[in-house]
Amino acid sequence: MIKKLITYFLFFILTAGVSAEQTKFEMSAPNAVEMGKQFRLSFTLNERGSNLQLPPGLTDNFDVLMGPSTGQSTRMQSINGRTTTEVTFSYTYILRAKETGTFEIRPATIEVGGDVFESNSLKIQVVKAKQQSTPQSQPQGEGEQQSVDLGGENLFVRVEMNKQNVFRGEQIIATVKLYVSPDIPVSGFDEVNLPTFEGFYTQDIEIPQQINFSREVYNDRIYQVGILKKTVLFPQQNGKITVEPFSMSLLVQQRVRQRSFFDDFFSGVRTVKTTVTSDPVSVNVKDLPPEPANYYGGVGNFNISSEINNENITTNDAVTLKVTISGSGNIRLIRTPELELPTDFEVYDPRSNDNVQTSDNGVSGTKTVEYLFQPRFEGDYTIPSVEFAYFNPATGRYVTKATREHSLHVTKGTDQPGAVVSSTRREDLQLIGQDIRYIKQGNPSLREKGFTFFGTPLFYSVYGGSALLFLALIAVYRKKARENANAALVRNKKANRIAVKRLKTAAGFMKKNENEAFHEAILKAFWGYLSDKLGIPVANLNRDSAVESLQQRNVEEALVNDFVDIIEQCEFAQYAPSEGSEARSDLYKKAVSTMSKLEKQIKK
Repeated sequence: MIKKLITYFLFFILTAGVSAEQTKFEMSAPNAVEMGKQFRLSFTLNERGSNLQLPPGLTDNFDVLMGPSTGQSTRMQSINGRTTTEVTFSYTYILRAKETGTFEIRPATIEVGGDVFESNSLKIQVVKAKQQSTPQSQPQGEGEQQSVDLGGENLFVRVEMNKQNVFRGEQIIATVKLYVSPDIPVSGFDEVNLPTFEGFYTQDIEIPQQINFSREVYNDRIYQVGILKKTVLFPQQNGKITVEPFSMSLLVQQRVRQRSFFDDFFSGVRTVKTTVTSDPVSVNVKDLPPEPANYYGGVGNFNISSEINNENITTNDAVTLKVTISGSGNIRLIRTPELELPTDFEVYDPRSNDNVQTSDNGVSGTKTVEYLFQPRFEGDYTIPSVEFAYFNPATGRYVTKATREHSLHVTKGTDQPGAVVSSTRREDLQLIGQDIRYIKQGNPSLREKGFTFFGTPLFYSVYGGSALLFLALIAVYRKKARENANAALVRNKKANRIAVKRLKTAAGFMKKNENEAFHEAILKAFWGYLSDKLGIPVANLNRDSAVESLQQRNVEEALVNDFVDIIEQCEFAQYAPSEGSEARSDLYKKAVSTMSKLEKQIKK
């Protein structure tokens, strides 16, 4: 009997706990309302409740005009053959604010099955009511689309900066917002020209293609606000940088004014076009203090670490030291730190790889640098630490961090030249062992010869041909060595091949109807090609500098215009509705043709 009572008690406790976890009681209301305007305060509950108590102190700041108005809705859902039913009970009140200000609405309470549940709390901002202004509307002829002025306070666009006094290289979040009065229905865009942010290195933050409007209070007025673009900016020069005004044309639905008594029967709405222009926005950029010797361009907050692939090797082995810089800031603009190695090491050019994420908090991620080297002689060596200094804009000072030292024990390898490499950097060692030929030791066997090949015409022919071939190989080797040492020349030669590969990637996106990825791939193809071909860093490459460099290379004006047209189409298409597969196909063909012509006309 006692065991049964204990079992029933535990079952009751567990059932009550599950029921308490599943009960949801939520309160909702607009986050901003106008003084004197009515609005709804709603409560939803997923179980039947009773004795609803409004939040304490609600009537101190708001008049309850009506309520509660109750309702009930049922939703059925079938997943994997299992059907579930969810019932929602609603309670709605009509309120009106008594005064302006920001007010916190405390939780309400309700009883469910003898238990009391609390809702969430809310904050509501009450602003002054705006004066009603109706834009002048003139009669419109059939098929005619007029341009109207809806007033600067009713519809406008602006660039919002989270910082306006920064250091050079410090990241800024720039948000392009469209503000629309709630009584103005915007139906679409006719022409969009978003800012280009000259003087900044930019990285776009991914936002939904569909613009979602939300309520926001600006200058004590309520607007429906939509975000058009979010960008992380890194100022690249000192002084005052101004984001120049930009404009866009929007399509707005407007009710047609009555012209006669019979218009009551045929009244409707028309679509008109209005143009809005932003105000210029300036950013004050301060210069950095004198740089320390180990500063490589980092502005933000970073850490540095290192790891080595092997500490016990032979003279035939290559070593990879991996240095990782992590944190938030201008990671892509950080130069490769220098590694001081003993003179007895064969050192190869380091490789770096960036892995960054761009979000509302800015740019963060890692920069990984791989240093490849090979000791020539046996012994014990110390790989020194890598010092890395960055500028922290929060403190206004440089911070120096360093990796740990690594000990390297090298033993004598085999007499055979070459290197045994297990890393992905094998291609960097392809010339090891070809510049020095070792003398093979030992006692060779001798035998007497009757006929001597020395002194014959064939001997001199073979000797002369071998000498010429040897000289030719030396010339080819030196040319390759010079080319490999000249990184800019290597990038110049590989520019077209890399660009063609990126265009093929764009073709793949085109077949999948991925509009944004397609246009972004074409942009990367052209900017990467021109950066490698013209020797201009991507950070300093923009439309004006590219056009100027192409003109200096005597590229035809028509071809330069084709390039500019492709860039403009891609930039516009990323923020405009998709034009369809035919438009993407035409743009792709034009991009391939323009790239081919540029390769022929740019002088190497």
